[in-house]
Amino acid sequence: MRLRDRPLSTIAFIGAGSVIFTRKLLRDILELPALRSVHIALHDIDADRLATAEAMAKATAAELGASPTITSHLDRRAALAGADYVLNMVQIGGHPATLADFQIPARHGLRQTIADTLGVGGIFRALRTAPHMLDLGTEMAELCPDAWLLNYTNPMAMLCWITYGGTSTSKVVGLCHSVQYTIEQLSEFVGVPESEIDFDSAGLNHQAFILRFQHNGEDLYPRLAAKFASDPELQRRVRVEIYRRFGFFPTESSEHGAEYVPWFMNDQAQIDQYRIPVDEYIRRSEENLVEYETVRAALALGNLPAIPRSNEYAAAIINSMESGEPSVIYGNVRNDGLIPGLPEGSCVEVACDVNATGLHPRTVANYPSQLAALNRTFGNVVEMTTRAVLERRRDHVYHAALLDPNAAASLSIDEIGAVCDELFEAHAEALRPLELR
Repeated sequence: MRLRDRPLSTIAFIGAGSVIFTRKLLRDILELPALRSVHIALHDIDADRLATAEAMAKATAAELGASPTITSHLDRRAALAGADYVLNMVQIGGHPATLADFQIPARHGLRQTIADTLGVGGIFRALRTAPHMLDLGTEMAELCPDAWLLNYTNPMAMLCWITYGGTSTSKVVGLCHSVQYTIEQLSEFVGVPESEIDFDSAGLNHQAFILRFQHNGEDLYPRLAAKFASDPELQRRVRVEIYRRFGFFPTESSEHGAEYVPWFMNDQAQIDQYRIPVDEYIRRSEENLVEYETVRAALALGNLPAIPRSNEYAAAIINSMESGEPSVIYGNVRNDGLIPGLPEGSCVEVACDVNATGLHPRTVANYPSQLAALNRTFGNVVEMTTRAVLERRRDHVYHAALLDPNAAASLSIDEIGAVCDELFEAHAEALRPLELR
């Protein structure tokens, strides 16, 4: 039985033209009994992609035998009006902006892998996305003040902090799948079914750690250590090396993790040793463009292939709030004393209990000091980028880049400044609304 007074809840998809990811989330949502007749409000600024998203949504609903109300809106305000949940999945600037984020630093000798979270690529992705986040938070406060913002856009820690720090929208949670995929992989390493593993994770998005890893009360870390010691190929992974040095397994992939620290990307021998895929996100971005065209063609032919349920958290959160069925997710939320070793007000990733009363983050007791120290090197870049936006200070962008571990290990002070200068010029139009001084 539904716990809400209104008979129909509205889920707004902002950036619905990311049709592959939109379809994944829609499939998860519409499969659940409490959500089969929700109102899906799709928004994108690209009319062609929006039309594709609408056709895909209707096909997905038909495939699942669900009966949602589906509307599409080029006007974001129309999609937000009266929404209960807002799923944000935009990529401001698209593929051309991604190329600039990689090619300009590369000309100066700075290598990156994903460049969507930290590094100069992550910094400038945050800057060009910030106006959207500030507008979105402001419009939500006006048009759907009780709604939850479920953010999937990176850089996660920066954008969530910018939103709740720069607008009156406070019901903000950033969602990622790194914890889920990490536990799935670790379960294979130790030979224990994923459903039987007990674990805790905490830290920052893309730099969190598995703090407890057990099966029926048995600590599985010794078994994991033995697995790594016996497999030379596993030892050639960045995240395994980070685990060996810091004592806890990181939740983020090796290609991401390599560019968050100073020890790998500045040295070709280390890149070869740990098989680090330089420029990886360019390849993924190109693949996304191809995949979008494939989906469009399949829709036109009426043979969109079925997809399995994902392990994304959005559907679980909405279902728990709508039906009262409790769930536990790992979310990125404001640090109100949740991890005492990290700055108050920053955005941290912790376990959250979700039910009909909302989303309730858990406090992390005794967070290991070495992990907090490593997080702070990551968090310094997050904080200065966030302050650059909220305080309208251009100099803080340079401070963020100078504090970035990979940039600092790879370039001189003057070279880092030059990279920032060129990226400011390349993204000038997108950054103009920030009015950085």
